[in-house]
Amino acid sequence: MTTDYFEFYHLPESFLPSEADIKRQYYALSREYHPDFHATAPPERQQEILRLATLNTNAYRTLSDPDARMAYILGRHGLLEEGKQELPPDFLMEVMELNEQLMELEFDPDQAVVERVENEVNNLNDTLEAGIEPVLIGYAQLPADTRPQALQQIRTYYLKRRYLLRIRESLAKFATRS
Repeated sequence: MTTDYFEFYHLPESFLPSEADIKRQYYALSREYHPDFHATAPPERQQEILRLATLNTNAYRTLSDPDARMAYILGRHGLLEEGKQELPPDFLMEVMELNEQLMELEFDPDQAVVERVENEVNNLNDTLEAGIEPVLIGYAQLPADTRPQALQQIRTYYLKRRYLLRIRESLAKFATRS
């Protein structure tokens, strides 16, 4: 059983936690678990301090990065398992069309097409962000029995965003060529 980073930091599970609270907990625990302060402790205690210092670093890295935090929460709820990445067909059709345009760019570089695809990706992304924002904001206050539905929405958002990121990475390659 892995340690719950939110519990470790005495914070409620949230997609939008206070960055100041995360930082405050990280620095407090960094001082508490600094190996130099436990140099005279028995070897078992030194090992435990080292484990807690590493846990603190991992918790901070995960919770302070919005994408890592989202993946962490979804993963904790078993929503990022391989083979369970299905997305709505309409979104997949849009992405497939964008990928086809990218493949055409491989053979026929055209700045107008690059800009059109960029605009489509930006519009899709803006729509995604606007749709998920209220869910992310309200998640921490949701009763436990309604959280699974919100988590499914967030999971779909997360997977869609990853698709769009891959398209953006491909677009960046074409932008450097021209």
